[in-house]
Amino acid sequence: MDSAEWDARYARSELVWGAPPNSVVVEHVYGLDRRVPLLPDEPGGTPPELPRALDLACGEGRHALWLATHGWQVTAVDFSQVGIDKGRTVAARLSRSVRSRVHWQTADITELADAGITGPFELVLMVFVHLPADQRAALLRELAGLLTPGGMLLVLGHDSRNLTDGYGGPQDPAILFTPEDIRAELDRDDITIRIADTVLRPTEGPDAIDALVVAERPLPDPA
Repeated sequence: MDSAEWDARYARSELVWGAPPNSVVVEHVYGLDRRVPLLPDEPGGTPPELPRALDLACGEGRHALWLATHGWQVTAVDFSQVGIDKGRTVAARLSRSVRSRVHWQTADITELADAGITGPFELVLMVFVHLPADQRAALLRELAGLLTPGGMLLVLGHDSRNLTDGYGGPQDPAILFTPEDIRAELDRDDITIRIADTVLRPTEGPDAIDALVVAERPLPDPA
């Protein structure tokens, strides 16, 4: 789907994805703000006041707003202006302190540097982002480079098996993936894979099958 198609989908009055964050995201991110080290971006610099998160393809902002309420400074990016505008509308109901922690940006997530999104981030969410394999691999390489030492990259999406054994989701096998696909695409010395597994997600029909990968950029060895 292109941005115009997503604009049309988000133009509905209701929230397409609902307001609560995905439970798997909550399970693996809750409390990370208290665990991740806040380090200066440059030697001798000042650490950030709050941990920083990048929410890719944020849609109407359900994860960005949840993160902001839990003390994160969030860059929320989507190529749908309508989705971004709905996120801002939902944010307007929250406190000023929470609203101020989200920077909404309309941009193509495959062109982050051109949009001025260069990090670093203590957390990157790539949740239900489905791209052709070559674009996905290039994006993952870029995201790995945006992590701070100790930072986390969480990738969650429809597993390839969902097409035959699960429920819903994209029906194009070219944009689905497995945990092992993501593991291979993140195979680099400065990234450690903590979790690579499938998870079942309840739906109105049979369970959907999602692929989950949690990766971290290790802290440097103490001198």
